[in-house]
Amino acid sequence: MAEQRKKLRLGELLVQQGLITKDQLAIVLAEQRNSNIPLGRLLVRLGFVTETAIRDIMARTVGQESIDLAQVVADSEALSLVPEDFARRNHVLPIAYDPADQVLTIATTEIFNVVALDQLRALLGPQVELKAQLAAEAQLSDYIDLFYGHELSVDGILTEIETGEIDYESLQAGGDDEYTQPMVRLVNAILVDAVKRGASDIHFEPEYAFMRIRYRIDGVLETVRSLHKTYMPGITVRVKVVSDMNIAETRAPQDGRLSLTLNGRPIDFRVSTQPTIYGENIVLRVLDREKSIVNLDRMNLPADTMTKLEVMLARPEGILVVTGPTGSGKTTTLYSLLAQVNDETVNIMTLEDPVEYPLTLMRQTSVNEVARMDFANGIRSIMRQDPDIILVGEVRDRETAEMAFRAAMTGHQVFTTLHTNSALGAFPRLLDIGIQPDIMAGNIIGIIAQRLVRLLCIHCKEAYAPSQEERALLGVAADSASFLYRPVGCKHCSNKGYRGRTPIMELLVMDADIDELVARRATAKELRAEAVSKGFRSLAEEGIGRVIDGSTSLAEVARSVDLTGRLRQ
Repeated sequence: MAEQRKKLRLGELLVQQGLITKDQLAIVLAEQRNSNIPLGRLLVRLGFVTETAIRDIMARTVGQESIDLAQVVADSEALSLVPEDFARRNHVLPIAYDPADQVLTIATTEIFNVVALDQLRALLGPQVELKAQLAAEAQLSDYIDLFYGHELSVDGILTEIETGEIDYESLQAGGDDEYTQPMVRLVNAILVDAVKRGASDIHFEPEYAFMRIRYRIDGVLETVRSLHKTYMPGITVRVKVVSDMNIAETRAPQDGRLSLTLNGRPIDFRVSTQPTIYGENIVLRVLDREKSIVNLDRMNLPADTMTKLEVMLARPEGILVVTGPTGSGKTTTLYSLLAQVNDETVNIMTLEDPVEYPLTLMRQTSVNEVARMDFANGIRSIMRQDPDIILVGEVRDRETAEMAFRAAMTGHQVFTTLHTNSALGAFPRLLDIGIQPDIMAGNIIGIIAQRLVRLLCIHCKEAYAPSQEERALLGVAADSASFLYRPVGCKHCSNKGYRGRTPIMELLVMDADIDELVARRATAKELRAEAVSKGFRSLAEEGIGRVIDGSTSLAEVARSVDLTGRLRQ
């Protein structure tokens, strides 16, 4: 009786959603009386509904996530944890394993199969947490065959390639049979490995006799593999195919994009190729929404920094500028600030080059040279769309800057980035672009200069007494620091001594006094003196604060921030 109710409930849900008619449901129920086939499978077999639609509606009904296995890239580490016969017997497919948090993500057709999940917990041990996602029944059995039927570790695939031949035609074809081609699995395995290690960029670099593979982790590049040059054509073709690039074009730079489900979550890659003397250099930027868009309260910012940011966001109109070099987290900070004010009561519109992270409730536009949509034209167009808040990816030229200030002067909040080394450096930069000082005064909410520094691994950092030179760099703070911390290296941080990054910010909150100095073109020295009297702390001071509290090392701060001005004469 309970089974009958369950069958009717799925059928009724599909009718309510308009996916099937009552007549179709009656046909399926009549057909089911003569067979022992599950209702969902019969609906698919009769062509009334797709497997994906059933999977999604079942997931919504039980309040669980659903997953499309066609977008999933196999994770050899996850598969090694669950034996193939167990996976087949219990209809579970391990799709991702996060070693840091010890979370195994599995795809299953029955979220509430308590017996199977309990057996799996007993197999893995109590330290491993399970995360289940609902998959389509027909897909699951196919992908168990596919993932368990092929070698998926990088070393295993390399051995397989060395003993066989590369079929370049199958590299360009899509579909499930592409897993038979080891080069396809090699590229997938490298992407999985990079995302697991927390890489922000993946570099495939051709040399005279080999290809170097490097990851940028926590802002620092490190070599992870060096492969013989015979692998280069296969890897290049495969990356270009999945990124929708022209594989025949090898002498001009190209840009592409691809989306995959890695480690149990959707991840986008922005792909760029550049011709070099030894072949095409390929760089993939990893766009992991889950890791990259961080709420302000999870950034571990000092309390006074948070207070200043809240004061800036409270201003109803004006420009908020984030400055810093490439890779200093400007975009992430802008998104985090927007997330603070993003709700149904405001209309947020963005202009980006290109849009990196699609977000709900925001109208996001990529500037496009082909459609003659640049930043200046984009702002002009957005002003007719009734915006409350406008994000302009970058102020590069006079026209863009003028349009941004015009938007600010007509009652909008404008968020943007600028390439300068410090908060106070924004004024001469804007002057250089062509913005008059009296326009800047009163229209800038505040300026944030930012750098990212690596955090010391909490498991292995080591205390030590600072040397005389280090005390000189610490300045007056040296009196309160009897010891500092330095990196050591352990299994938790891959023997680097650092794990994760944190922003250090210098915040210049604009007020009437600073506006007046800007309007009369005061010197940098005058501006700094006024800002310091209002509680302004430079990047160097903020960095030293992070060294004193043990978050990072003095060497790491010196790598990102100029500390030479702090040396005592």
